[in-house]
Amino acid sequence: MVSAVFHSPSDADDAPRAGSPLAKATPAASTPVAHASPPSAPKVPVDWAAVALKTLAPLAGLALLVAIWALLTVKSETFPTPLATWNEAVKLFSDPFYSNGPNDQGIGWNILFSLKRVAMGFGLAAVVGIPLGFLIGRSKIASSMLNPIISLLRPVSPLAWLPIGLLVFKSADPAAIWTIFICSIWPMIINTAVGVQRVPEDYLNVAKVLNLSEWKIVTKILFPSVLPYMLTGVRLSVGTAWLVIVAAEMLTGGVGIGFWVWDEWNNLNVHHILIAIFVIGIVGLLLEQALVSIAKRFSFE
Repeated sequence: MVSAVFHSPSDADDAPRAGSPLAKATPAASTPVAHASPPSAPKVPVDWAAVALKTLAPLAGLALLVAIWALLTVKSETFPTPLATWNEAVKLFSDPFYSNGPNDQGIGWNILFSLKRVAMGFGLAAVVGIPLGFLIGRSKIASSMLNPIISLLRPVSPLAWLPIGLLVFKSADPAAIWTIFICSIWPMIINTAVGVQRVPEDYLNVAKVLNLSEWKIVTKILFPSVLPYMLTGVRLSVGTAWLVIVAAEMLTGGVGIGFWVWDEWNNLNVHHILIAIFVIGIVGLLLEQALVSIAKRFSFE
């Protein structure tokens, strides 16, 4: 016997067929929609070992230096102890900008005059050296002509240029600026030229295909690629300039940190000489860190 089950047409209309789009698109009314909250980011633990290495290790090195200094001078009658030097530094920096005539001025004025000479000589070296480095890097003829001259003049001692400056300019101040200029220009020329020569050839081929002008090639292609090399040369140059100015001022006299050191030696004031050594080192370190920050700020990486 065959049994059949009959459904009314209304029942067939109310229930969507299985597999139809309506059946897939109709959600269950009683099912709530749950929104999952995003997982919280895990907290990164503090690397105390790295913090200690970055902060405590330099302080420990300085403490070791002072301890060795104290041990070596504990029975000395000529070389000052760290405590005596510190007390003299407190007196010296209590009034760093006094002025009792052209040859008796505070250490603050001497630092500022030296920085002014460094800025002028270094600035002139950058204006001349960086474009010259681009020229040497871009032109094989210029490279062949100028590389022997640079190789010949670069090893010359900085103080050997000072008499030439005195002969030409007839004055100590421009002679010192000239010495800084001629000694700080070489790192900028060499590093900039090396950076230009290491620009990928594919970049220059694309510039030729696009028929870019030389100005567009320099500003849009070469400059971003050469910038790290150029800033490295600038860092080396400013360090050289700060070293040279101290030696130049010892010979030329006037106002400046180098002249101040030599004047204190003539007065047999060893305390002030040691203070000047620390001041020169701190100023040089600040100049270096400033240029490192600029290099990171303008990095195209």
